[in-house]
Amino acid sequence: MADFAYEDLLPIGADETPYRLLTTEGVRAVDGPGGRTFLEVDPEALRLLTETAMHDIAHYLRPAHLQQLRTILDDEEASNNDKFVALDLLKNANIAAGGVLPMCQDTGTAIVMGKRGQHVLTAGTDEQAISEGVYDAYTRLNLRYSQMAPITTWEEKNTGSNLPAQVELYADTLPGHAAQYKFLFMAKGGGSANKSYLYQETKAILNEDAMMRFLDEKLRSLGTAACPPYHLAIVIGGTSAEFALKTAKYASAKYLDTLPTSGSMTGHGFRDTELEERVLELTRQFGIGAQFGGKYFCHDVRVVRLPRHGASLPVAIAVSCSADRQVLGKITADGVFIEQLETDPARFLPDAGAVDLGEHEDEAVGVSSTSRNVVVKVDLTQPMDEILAELSRHPVKTRLSLSGPLVVARDIAHAKIKERLDAGEEMPQYLKDHPVYYAGPAKTPEGMPSGSFGPTTAGRMDSYVDQFQAAGGSKVMLAKGNRSKQVTDACDAHGGFYLGSIGGPAARLAQDCIKHVEVLEYEELGMEAVWKIDVEDFPAFIVVDDKGNDFFAEVSKPMAFTISKRPGLQ
Repeated sequence: MADFAYEDLLPIGADETPYRLLTTEGVRAVDGPGGRTFLEVDPEALRLLTETAMHDIAHYLRPAHLQQLRTILDDEEASNNDKFVALDLLKNANIAAGGVLPMCQDTGTAIVMGKRGQHVLTAGTDEQAISEGVYDAYTRLNLRYSQMAPITTWEEKNTGSNLPAQVELYADTLPGHAAQYKFLFMAKGGGSANKSYLYQETKAILNEDAMMRFLDEKLRSLGTAACPPYHLAIVIGGTSAEFALKTAKYASAKYLDTLPTSGSMTGHGFRDTELEERVLELTRQFGIGAQFGGKYFCHDVRVVRLPRHGASLPVAIAVSCSADRQVLGKITADGVFIEQLETDPARFLPDAGAVDLGEHEDEAVGVSSTSRNVVVKVDLTQPMDEILAELSRHPVKTRLSLSGPLVVARDIAHAKIKERLDAGEEMPQYLKDHPVYYAGPAKTPEGMPSGSFGPTTAGRMDSYVDQFQAAGGSKVMLAKGNRSKQVTDACDAHGGFYLGSIGGPAARLAQDCIKHVEVLEYEELGMEAVWKIDVEDFPAFIVVDDKGNDFFAEVSKPMAFTISKRPGLQ
């Protein structure tokens, strides 16, 4: 029998976060029994911290994330498509930092995790004050309401405020933490949330070769719908399945970066930094890259090893996407503090013309583009047959510049149109005449034609494609992420195309590319309505063509496993 020993399951190291002071009001140190000092925190301090956090993560990013984007631009091994995506994301960050347009149209589920010291005193329900801060941010800013309240098991309605938030508060009993209240704030969009996975495995994969083969397969299946380059987190083990998943989410937010890097008999979690490097190298050999081919599928990788029950081996995977939205906060006797994010992302932008994307424009009719560096201008005011003929001249991965009208429709609109087709009605003419863009806008700022308006995940509309194309609609689709074989087969059979839009730069699209927005149908659905938008120089890539080619099909196949260690690793 072993001697008793205790260590925190996730022993996080010292907090070196740069913070800025929000206020000294609403917090005070008070004397208590036994000579102890207590921290009194007013509800307003919790509300203000939360509202500020939700504002900041909608508009600002951490400097380290921005530097990673700049590194792509400076890397000679990065593909031109990697660099194009990275440059667009840096431009997007610069626009979002103006505080008007959020960096992503999916402004996410508000998630707040707090650790409250033993000597922290509050009045009322902390969760309510925090939720008020979420409410104030989402209703006052140009953010989107995404939360659906279940009315019955089958019926749901948008809450109109982005509440409820996910608020989890824990007791913090560690030495030195008694008089402090610390927080992690996150805004998790549907795309990245949907790429959280749990696998129940066995000890058979607890060796390096088996684990790498496992990860080779599973990580490719992440695809690009969650807007890479990713911050990837992998958790091996866990005292429960839910703890493994939660740890993966925290690790993807860099919250666990200061864990130890080796284990011990106390069973605490630790980071395996050598395996992190190997997995990062694995992802760079996929060929998926930053959405449209290349090296930068991931910015970085975190691998956390946890203790486990001998009969259970959960493996959890999570990502933080190009909208890397999280921030730390704390309340002490000195005031209310929030992590300092980057408010001047322009300093990470290269000088104009400094990045060579190897590109040139090609407007010649009848010329086949065989170079991925050609930028093909496509006039969307043409009849659909002419648009299809133009796209048919170019291979997958060709970069496009779209100008003209698009119809915008996503999940609920697709379901309603399917009901009409099933009832024997005609396909709406607007889906026959124009490409369809799967998207839903955030609020429109005063004086602008559009709010942040980036693409949503294409895969959710896969089941509609064959029926819609057979009825003459959805011949050209525009969204983000990879699609299933049924879409490739439908495009092959009906002469259709799926175009990939860069996932992430929703603010830049709104400011620079979208010139007019109007509702066509289902206005009562809000952002889920059918819209018509006019775009100018809207970037896209051919992903699936009318000949049955799919860019993602090849890069999704696991490789013959020959991954070697990066030079310098032991």
